[in-house]
Amino acid sequence: MLRRATLTNPYFSISDIELKRPGKSYSIDTIRYFSEFHPGPLFFILGEDAFSEIETWREFRNLFSLCHFIVMTRPGPSKKSRIPRLPESLNPFFKYDPAEKAWIHGSGKGVYMKEITFLDISSTQVRELTGREESIRYLLPPEVEIYIQKKGLYRKRP
Repeated sequence: MLRRATLTNPYFSISDIELKRPGKSYSIDTIRYFSEFHPGPLFFILGEDAFSEIETWREFRNLFSLCHFIVMTRPGPSKKSRIPRLPESLNPFFKYDPAEKAWIHGSGKGVYMKEITFLDISSTQVRELTGREESIRYLLPPEVEIYIQKKGLYRKRP
């Protein structure tokens, strides 16, 4: 699905490194791999819901010295007037930079909170709609929607 979703965008590439790794795959291992074998800045993009649980991730404190984070936040009126927060245990390692609109780690890497301004779409919503046999049109690239339909993904089994 990722290949289909990014096919027409030359700025994206996909890796199956986590699928090929034996055993459990942890973000810290993936980021270390890309840090070593792919020069240039790395950006880890994730949703606000996943970021709120980052303290449960393996070696989570080490992640922030290896790459920048872009945390996609959902739209909401209360978020406009406040500085986005980090999990409390991370506060000693970061300083908020209002010019960058980011939390800057001691390593110089940043955590950037970016509000999603388009449609408020989640993978949970796509799975639920598909399970109820409702339309997911315009929620995904057409190539991904077609793939989900052809493979019968997320449908309730009889």
